[in-house]
Amino acid sequence: MKTVISKDGTAIAYDQLGQGPILILVSQALSDRTETSRLAELLAGSFTVVNYDRRGRGDSEDTPPYAVEREVEDIEALIDEAGGSAFLFGSSSGATLSLEAASRLNGKVKKLFLYEPPLIVDESRPPLPEDFVRQVAELLAADRRGDALKLFLTKAMGIPALFVTLMRFMPDWSKMKALAHTLPYDLMITAGSLTGRPLPPGQWSSAGMPTLVVTGEKSEGFFHSGAQALAGNLPKARHHILEGQSHGAVVMGTKALAPVMVEFFQSKNGV
Repeated sequence: MKTVISKDGTAIAYDQLGQGPILILVSQALSDRTETSRLAELLAGSFTVVNYDRRGRGDSEDTPPYAVEREVEDIEALIDEAGGSAFLFGSSSGATLSLEAASRLNGKVKKLFLYEPPLIVDESRPPLPEDFVRQVAELLAADRRGDALKLFLTKAMGIPALFVTLMRFMPDWSKMKALAHTLPYDLMITAGSLTGRPLPPGQWSSAGMPTLVVTGEKSEGFFHSGAQALAGNLPKARHHILEGQSHGAVVMGTKALAPVMVEFFQSKNGV
């Protein structure tokens, strides 16, 4: 494990493996770098993979108050430590964070691979309530971490309440509960893009690097419509469907995902 110090003094922990161009992996909600470790191993034959814990997770520190800009600064610190430019991969809310970083970091991101950024741009699923961040934050403030987690899983991720109840008896529940305090971070990152309204024209258009927006074939329709809308909003982007996969491909479909990533990042012709 290595660490880098972000702009506000927060220590960000990461693993580095492999050789080749720098590729940074940005994880999704309720995840630390262990969730992307298998993917990192599969990519290490082609890239120098930086697999890090987002702030407040795993071995990384956390410095309040939270702001999305602090997480962008974390990614910038990792890029600068690695030499000043990198490829960037993000999953789910981590994809939205990667997009934010790419649009703000003035050419430091060379290519961008986004797996299922959560964008609700039509009526394909209900939007989140405008006060959803507050609802989750109030439960956390009352030390009701399990209830905050249940609310997020049912309302944001659309998992049936009965299944969430069963999840309480699974090994992963305690890990997710331990990371529940970071849920407002991901909700702030995705704020404004889960409304059910079309993306504003030109949103994130400063992310002018080649970008691949990928959805799993078996994923819910809103992921596909959101990805198509996003690809149409970016200067150099296209949408790709990963055959046979769903939202969990970053953990459960790594053998299908990794070759697509290698092909995209190694291609000489943009997207």
